[in-house]
Amino acid sequence: MAVANRLLRVMPLGASITWGQGSSTGNGYRQKLKEFLADEGIPIEYVGSQSSGTMTNGDNEGWPGAYISDVFKIAKESIPNNLPDLVLINAGTNDAGRNIDITHAHERMLQILELVWGVSPSTTVVLSTLIRCQNSYVNRNALVVNEGFKKMALEQQENSRRLVLVDMRAEDGPQVQDLYDGLHPNDAGYEKMAALWLAGIKEAGLKGWLDPLGSPPS
Repeated sequence: MAVANRLLRVMPLGASITWGQGSSTGNGYRQKLKEFLADEGIPIEYVGSQSSGTMTNGDNEGWPGAYISDVFKIAKESIPNNLPDLVLINAGTNDAGRNIDITHAHERMLQILELVWGVSPSTTVVLSTLIRCQNSYVNRNALVVNEGFKKMALEQQENSRRLVLVDMRAEDGPQVQDLYDGLHPNDAGYEKMAALWLAGIKEAGLKGWLDPLGSPPS
């Protein structure tokens, strides 16, 4: 993957996990991911309407308590304002926790994706499945949401959409012991998330979706 000739504009989009809740610094996965990408020769700039954590560039669109439908409303304003090259989405845990029409969660997520691509067809999305949690009820619902995400992602990929799915429930993803409060990752859990985000971004790069980066997405 070629080194960008400008900073890759990355928007972390979601709820409290995107915000960084449970991490000792409030940076969540974002600081470690930025470091991982720098090691790969990929300089980035986080973009979003708010900032959280101790890191210098803490911009993001992580809104604690947000449902997928809330994230759509946030994206509707923020995507055109920030024009990210890459959007990292982790959303749906609150839907699972409140049993908000989980069998159609993937359809609400697709609305977000269509919004992103409607503003900028060249923007790449890396979508995350929902991480493990200690609550068995939320876990069961999260599995339903994840299956919907996987099927929807496959359909979009078959339609040549710029979408990579990362499975945060993989063996190298956050485990129950990597949780701060049974729901949000601790520092170790966030580092594992960062590594999986990195793998997803590198997959997008190998497809040529992040290069060239000479100008903002149009």
